[in-house]
Amino acid sequence: MALAVGAAHAQGKVCGDPARACAGFQENDLSFSLPKDGKAHDETRSAPFFAVILRTAERCSIKEAEQKEAQALFPRNKVFYVRFECDDNVENNVSYTNVNKKFAFLAVYAGEERAAAEQLLAKVKASGRFPGANLRRMQAVFNSP
Repeated sequence: MALAVGAAHAQGKVCGDPARACAGFQENDLSFSLPKDGKAHDETRSAPFFAVILRTAERCSIKEAEQKEAQALFPRNKVFYVRFECDDNVENNVSYTNVNKKFAFLAVYAGEERAAAEQLLAKVKASGRFPGANLRRMQAVFNSP
């Protein structure tokens, strides 16, 4: 039996190292491997992962300069922010699960395991730079234009 368009399939491995991003994503996105099955998919989800939410803000208000500044603090963990449905740009096609869609966020990839994610959260809190930082388990969602 063939899979229908948009049918469930394997979840893509997250590319959490900023030096090794997966192809097909914008700089602000947390990238992951996309299927190479040649079929159209309405959406494709990453494998579940943990992220430290550094801060939340009004929708579409976080800018690249802020991401780059935060990225310098975490050279081995991708810092990402949501731009889905911003600027009427169909290329902003990545959303995230387990977040309030009414807000934007700046986050850092914290890995697949809770213990490592909690260590990163402790490091973030100890820095004092991101009051209110919190841990979130989520998935990245590539929405086909």
